[in-house]
Amino acid sequence: MNVLAMPVQAAAAAPIDTDAAAMAAALMQSRQTILPRRLAAPGPNVDQLDMILSAAATAPDHGQLLPWRFVQVPPSARARLAEAFGAALLERDAAATPDQVAQAQEKAHRAPLLLLLIVDGLRGDADIDLLERIVSAGCAVQNLLLMATALGFGSALTSGKALKSAGLRALFGLAQGEHALCFVSIGTVQSRKGSRLRPAPADFFSTLSSAGT
Repeated sequence: MNVLAMPVQAAAAAPIDTDAAAMAAALMQSRQTILPRRLAAPGPNVDQLDMILSAAATAPDHGQLLPWRFVQVPPSARARLAEAFGAALLERDAAATPDQVAQAQEKAHRAPLLLLLIVDGLRGDADIDLLERIVSAGCAVQNLLLMATALGFGSALTSGKALKSAGLRALFGLAQGEHALCFVSIGTVQSRKGSRLRPAPADFFSTLSSAGT
């Protein structure tokens, strides 16, 4: 028997679990940004927070660097964060009014659960680029948001110039090579806007031409 002449059988396609796919699609479509000022207590309990963080742990991580981490800002530390927000504003604009400083500080007290996402550009294998580490962090935070949504909570990502301020870096003890990417707010939704129109695949998908054009 000429084994080489035998036709190669294609591997059987994995069965599609349409129910699981539909549930995943519904979960992803239901996630929306809820402004932190619209998030109130109760936030996640200890077990729910463990589920949320465990979801983040499933993110792809080239080289298993774990190049990102989350730092919780508990209620007892919100005043320190508020001071850092106010100082960061004054660093950028020495003419900021007391009302403007107070508005910046007030942002530290929103949402019952507040996390800071930090990515480390120097941890582990130096050949793994910072952008790849940020992609891993992005996957981690998306998984986290989806689990929070599945548990019935609202969530939001917020950033801003204060993330790069010396005072905030000192507050969170950021080392050289560490970058504060964004804050994650999670809590019970008090009000929400209608769901926004999502982009269609045609808006962001294309195929490379075989002709090289």
